[in-house]
Amino acid sequence: MSGPSTAGPAADPTDPVGADRLRRAEATENFPVAMRVLPARYRRRLRAVYDVVRTIDDLGDEGTGTPAERIAALEAFRADLHAAAPTRPALRRLAAVAPDLPAEPFDRLLDANVQDQRTATYDTWDALLGYCALSADPIGRLVLAVFDVPADGELEHASDAVCTALQLLEHLQDVREDRGRGRIYLPAEDRAAFGVTEAELDRAVATDALRALVRHETRRAEQLLDAGTPIVGALRGWPQLAAAGYVAGGRAAADALRRVDGEVLGRAAEAAHSRKRDVLRHLPAVLLRERSPLAGSGRARRPVPARRDRPRPDLPRPTPRSCR
Repeated sequence: MSGPSTAGPAADPTDPVGADRLRRAEATENFPVAMRVLPARYRRRLRAVYDVVRTIDDLGDEGTGTPAERIAALEAFRADLHAAAPTRPALRRLAAVAPDLPAEPFDRLLDANVQDQRTATYDTWDALLGYCALSADPIGRLVLAVFDVPADGELEHASDAVCTALQLLEHLQDVREDRGRGRIYLPAEDRAAFGVTEAELDRAVATDALRALVRHETRRAEQLLDAGTPIVGALRGWPQLAAAGYVAGGRAAADALRRVDGEVLGRAAEAAHSRKRDVLRHLPAVLLRERSPLAGSGRARRPVPARRDRPRPDLPRPTPRSCR
């Protein structure tokens, strides 16, 4: 992708997401999108990626358009994504600061949002994971690309696990909001197993059965997060710090869901969202403790170093430990 640089957001009726709204949305995320300690080059690239991702999500979620109208808007955005000179402000910013990033992960995110217009719920856990492969996993691939981390199957597999876990935890935090959009990301087979009906998702407070289901799904998401966490020990420098931020965000999100004991409908549901201090509390522990081999390797994996021409943060060097 290529295109002219823009200093700020342009007034464009085809781009519903202004810079102020993007920054407000960024502040509510479960993880630090662009930590201030990162070099400016990486912060700019990460924010440019986030702005495109958020714009895609808003095209799929916001407004009063019909599903057909939203699909049309998403496909128009896709066409602009692949244009030699994009016209949307978010895409122009991306082209200016990160022209080297692949378009394929953004295409998968667009596919996920198109799927949202056609699929309101998922029957099984595996079907939901298949959706997350479109809606979540591309984020991690893009983050690795932002930091120039060479493509590696084990790293990508671990990244996918972390991103899927983050997406699942966000779905649990947003049960009420998603229901308002006509979507349910609690698999039907799990709702049946816990005796949760669709009508219970419309109540003012969560039933005991729904709270039990949320606790169950939180544990499953944490297992995925644990499976992907060794990516932190496989990286070095700024990429390691960024990966640790994502993992810490996931742990904070799980903490928040436990804090409300699965109450994701009533007034307490606001507390089900992560607090920045919880993310910061988990970050040192993730950096110190997660020096594990990647899943299936059977041995400690040689860390992927930061690029030599990049500054490296003064991070603690933990001692190796076995995979949990």
